[in-house]
Amino acid sequence: MRKALIFDCDGVLGDTEQYGHLPAFNQMWREMGVPWEWSVEEYGRKLKIGGGKERMSSLFREPAFLEAWPACPADEAARKDLVALWHKRKSAIYREIINSGRIPPRPGVKRLSEEALAAGWTLAVASTSALESVNAVLRHAMGDATANRFALVLAGDVVKAKKPAPDIYLMASEKLGIPPGACVVVEDSNNGVESAAAAGMKCVVTVSGYTREEDFSKASIVLTCLGDPGGERCEVLENRSAARPGAWFTAADLEKVLHP
Repeated sequence: MRKALIFDCDGVLGDTEQYGHLPAFNQMWREMGVPWEWSVEEYGRKLKIGGGKERMSSLFREPAFLEAWPACPADEAARKDLVALWHKRKSAIYREIINSGRIPPRPGVKRLSEEALAAGWTLAVASTSALESVNAVLRHAMGDATANRFALVLAGDVVKAKKPAPDIYLMASEKLGIPPGACVVVEDSNNGVESAAAAGMKCVVTVSGYTREEDFSKASIVLTCLGDPGGERCEVLENRSAARPGAWFTAADLEKVLHP
């Protein structure tokens, strides 16, 4: 039976939220002359909203932002155009950060991908971030040779309803031709776990600094990271699967998540 390993991007392939997206948003606003900046804590709250455009659009409902920037347009169409402009520049800054190598890949993502490929798994990425940004992170984390073996990369606005809705994972299942019950997702947030669970997929969580305290009760197993030989060790925080990983999470553990 064909089976799929599907990665989220941000917080899973790299710790990109705090060290990539957040500084990119804040640099973009400085360049655009918008007197606004998200703190680390405020951005953590914004991560409850799926999608960068959606996070930026939420500012139009915040009195503090409207007071700080009286020049903010009131017209809905103008605001939509503005968000598109912001997002384009922010995405370019983000790619510059990723390509600079400042954000290392998270432990174990490349190793597990190569183990899974060798064991016959189909690999994919499903993310709410912009496609060019996701491809940049994927190639940085995996290297070109492994990244080229991913069968599918879904990102950005490919679905109307973003995580925690199941749409992007259901689309991945359909495009891969692999049923949801034969898919394992790697996520780092409650939004992602809810999305995978609603799609009928098993979920492995590798927590990030922003998500460690979230509710992961619908995940099969919750880890500090995937772990690497000679590098950071994997620690199990919650386990509702038959997997019993040691210092790192393996393709054999994936099988036990899929078939408890």
